[in-house]
Amino acid sequence: MRIAIDARELTGRRTGVGRYLSGLLAGWADVPGAAAHQFILCAPEAVAVPSSLRASVSVAPGRGTMWEQRVLPRLVAAAGADVLLAPGYTGPLTGSAPMVVTIHDVSFCAHPEWFAWREGLRRRMLTRWTARRAARIITVSDFSKREIVRHLGVAQAKIDVIYSGATPLGTERRGPRAPRVLYVGSLFNRRHVPELIEGFDRMARRQSAATLEIVGDNRTTPRIDVDALIARHASAGRIHARSYVAEDELASLYASASAFAFLSDYEGFAFTPMEALTAGVPVVLLDTDVAREIYGPAAIYVERAAPDAIATALERALFDQEERARVLAAAPAQLARYSWRECAQRTLQVLLACGS
Repeated sequence: MRIAIDARELTGRRTGVGRYLSGLLAGWADVPGAAAHQFILCAPEAVAVPSSLRASVSVAPGRGTMWEQRVLPRLVAAAGADVLLAPGYTGPLTGSAPMVVTIHDVSFCAHPEWFAWREGLRRRMLTRWTARRAARIITVSDFSKREIVRHLGVAQAKIDVIYSGATPLGTERRGPRAPRVLYVGSLFNRRHVPELIEGFDRMARRQSAATLEIVGDNRTTPRIDVDALIARHASAGRIHARSYVAEDELASLYASASAFAFLSDYEGFAFTPMEALTAGVPVVLLDTDVAREIYGPAAIYVERAAPDAIATALERALFDQEERARVLAAAPAQLARYSWRECAQRTLQVLLACGS
């Protein structure tokens, strides 16, 4: 079978969807049955693929929704594809090949106030139309399946829940680490970065050696000036924020962190706390349904995003050895649930069923 893939998220800086697709490709390279199929990566520029995967790249320039709706269908048709995988929420609304789309979450429907009106409207309309056109929908948690049914009006039977994999980035270290808190992920209002900074500052008044590293592109709406926010705190010299770091530096940050904080109101899965756990770093999460589903006992939970509660949780994650040991002891069983090979195998089964 010839499987076309919208691979534009593999270009430039790979964040959420790009890392999801990278994990799938790596998983397929490890699935014996995948070798019988041809994968065609469609993108606006050249992208790299695992050498062990039977794949080719089809390139045509363009960008954004215009590329997705006008250029991508032509690439899929020219490739003679039997099925198309759209891994990032939306896909072309025309074309003869059946489409499988991965909808990771529907935050733009559940909380439109978190998005600029034009961007939110575009996401809601295209995702709803894509869901209707798609032969199957893949999502990454039971929570997201319920939300898709509720907000997009999709029948439950059309949706497959396939958990993403866990990608080890940092080298797990058992020895002492400096008391460093790490946050990795795009900065959205729902992820409470200002409250994290305030909570860290309150904790840092008691713990003079603690530092906070923030890595992620600022996509807050309305926009928050993170640098100015940091500068207003007494611990400003111990808080560092960057929009992006390369994979090798990110791995070093995971390897040197003592705690990881990700205080999100709404996610489909959340990759980065999983990466922290693979590096032996206890995670602090906001107590939500999806966080409990994915991370179970392998986390320290904060009931609400209040600075005092965050400060207490960060202090436990950094200095309470019993609590740290509890989280890390629970981590292997949770991580065992998330395999890119299993994710790739199940996704391939869905694609084959739709393309046959």
